[in-house]
Amino acid sequence: MTSATITADAAGTWQLGDRTVNRVGFGAMRLTGSAAFHLGAPSDRDRSIAVLRRAIELGVNHIDTAAFYFSALRSANELINSALSPYADDLVVVTKVGPFRTYSGEWGTSARPDDLRGHVEENLRQLGRDHIDVVNLRRMRQDSIAEHFGALAELRDEGMVRHLGLSDVEPRHLAEAQAIAPVVCVQNRFGLGLHDPATDELLRVCGEQGIAFVPFFAIAGEGASQGATSTHDDEVLAVAEAHDATPAQVRLAWTLHQGPHVLAIPGTGNPGHLVENVAAGALRLTDDELDTLDALHRTAG
Repeated sequence: MTSATITADAAGTWQLGDRTVNRVGFGAMRLTGSAAFHLGAPSDRDRSIAVLRRAIELGVNHIDTAAFYFSALRSANELINSALSPYADDLVVVTKVGPFRTYSGEWGTSARPDDLRGHVEENLRQLGRDHIDVVNLRRMRQDSIAEHFGALAELRDEGMVRHLGLSDVEPRHLAEAQAIAPVVCVQNRFGLGLHDPATDELLRVCGEQGIAFVPFFAIAGEGASQGATSTHDDEVLAVAEAHDATPAQVRLAWTLHQGPHVLAIPGTGNPGHLVENVAAGALRLTDDELDTLDALHRTAG
């Protein structure tokens, strides 16, 4: 497929609260270095800024980030601020709180509910904004999220946060949060071959309720935060060859085919990969191809 002229609106749009976003967005984690967080070499600053600006040129209007996305010398939020401020009116910036890291890069214990105000304020400082469009609560293994989500709901009532979402949750956590405040999106690990019945159920529930489902690691597969997988099943390779596409594009296209409420946020610090990721939104898989890939997904461990 010819990627260069394809823009992020090729996959259609969805609502994040009162904001309309193209279904292919951008995840900022990989802007900071060659591997996740403080591992690996720092990224080239100018290239990372160029990738962000190119994403906007390609129609991306949904960027996912976090204050804890930083390496030894780079901060994703600072790069976003430098590249994109003043922000376009249609740009939706989404961040997440719950996990946090010390200045040396070590992970701290999960945040208490009364920590979350400071974590949101830190995102605001780094991004140079007076509000955040969406803040996701990343569950850190706790059984109940009511206190944490309630703390974010207070910030929403104050106007510091416009909309709320969840990350790494089960259907019961979604119901728990909705009893406190509206939920506009759910972020869970999901992708071709990452088969988890609870997440599949959450995907279905979000579709029924009009909530955006935003998978992370959709391309990475088992590689997770260490980067995209280089191992692909024969079925994926066959579909890629049929469409003159890359396996990563097939994985993204399959993810988007799971429902009109599914949003993709592939991340990269590579300008060429950015163009390919955006172009995946135009890839239309046949019913037979979807059946084959669905079967592959269901049989995955």
